[in-house]
Amino acid sequence: MVVESTLDLGYLGSFLGARMNELVRARGAACGFPGLRDSYGYVIQHLIEKDRTVSELAVRMEISQQAVSKFVSELARHEVIEYVPMKDRRVTGVRLSKRGWEAVRFARKTRTQLGRRMQKAVGRRRYEEAQQILAACLAALGGVDRVRTRRVSLPR
Repeated sequence: MVVESTLDLGYLGSFLGARMNELVRARGAACGFPGLRDSYGYVIQHLIEKDRTVSELAVRMEISQQAVSKFVSELARHEVIEYVPMKDRRVTGVRLSKRGWEAVRFARKTRTQLGRRMQKAVGRRRYEEAQQILAACLAALGGVDRVRTRRVSLPR
């Protein structure tokens, strides 16, 4: 455990999250969700609550409409999202498809399973304490609201 003691909490949290994402992607590919990328989650998080337009997604994600359109096109090819007809035909609306909701449920279930695996490794009390510590650190750096409102930015 020498590596862990030499890294700061931010790096450890980031690396743990990256490893979990890697495992979710691998299991997803094996269970019928091939080709999905971590970056797609940054779009999907904004479609959990309601359908959105490409323009709304661009504002919420703080990236260009062209970048959002690229993500939307890729997600549509994977059948994770579908286009929604809008009154103004110049506006493109999107929503999670049935397959998209299945992917969300799959990812959540897999992450829960990975959480149980970690709890088994370190004990429930220590796992929950680590959750509380990381949540408090996130709050100390002003990141809680972005998570709560599903406005976590793409890595730059």
